[in-house]
Amino acid sequence: MTRTARELLETTTGKLAPDPHANRLVPLVARGAAGRDTLTALALEQRWVIAADRRSFQYLAERAADAPGTAAYFTALAEGEALAGERLEAFAAACGVTEERTVGHDPLPGCQAYPAYVAWLALNGSPAEVVLALHANFSAWGGYCETIAAALRRHYGFSDEACAFFDFFAEPSPLLEHQATAAVREALDAGRLSERLVHRYGRLLQSYEAMFWHTLWEREQGWPGQVD
Repeated sequence: MTRTARELLETTTGKLAPDPHANRLVPLVARGAAGRDTLTALALEQRWVIAADRRSFQYLAERAADAPGTAAYFTALAEGEALAGERLEAFAAACGVTEERTVGHDPLPGCQAYPAYVAWLALNGSPAEVVLALHANFSAWGGYCETIAAALRRHYGFSDEACAFFDFFAEPSPLLEHQATAAVREALDAGRLSERLVHRYGRLLQSYEAMFWHTLWEREQGWPGQVD
């Protein structure tokens, strides 16, 4: 039986759900055990991620010009990244990020592998499959952000403004969910959706997402090569 767009989104997200024990950093933050310098590194790395992803989503929207539903989804993502970037600055300020620290920070390769792959998808991936792969990954990312936002308030004394970046991604977006469903339905109706590619893209996104957090965890542990 042919699956609906909603069913495909749900099953794909379930299949690509990350190992709950794979992320070692977020539990540290949740307990208030992560150092503030690690939070600073998180802010600095996210500046690079957000800017890169916004441009990647804009390009995916342009590539999907012949599929209005898919283009609308990526346009919404790009606009969301712009808003998130504005909220990120309050978190960075609360972490004590200065202009000098920003200029002197060398991005960590393990943290930037994720946006690099999103950029690869923007250039080479089929937009329809990228919708599903990203949607599955966002589910885990939203959960991490919800945990971090609560921990920043409870253990680190951060204000609502400083937590707004994480609140933004933690809060469910019915509109974005609707747009993702419409984009997948559009692709299914056009017969241009490969579940094989979806899972390939999604598996790599999940791996690079895990690498982002693991790199910061290694930095927290003071492993060689992870301290700026």
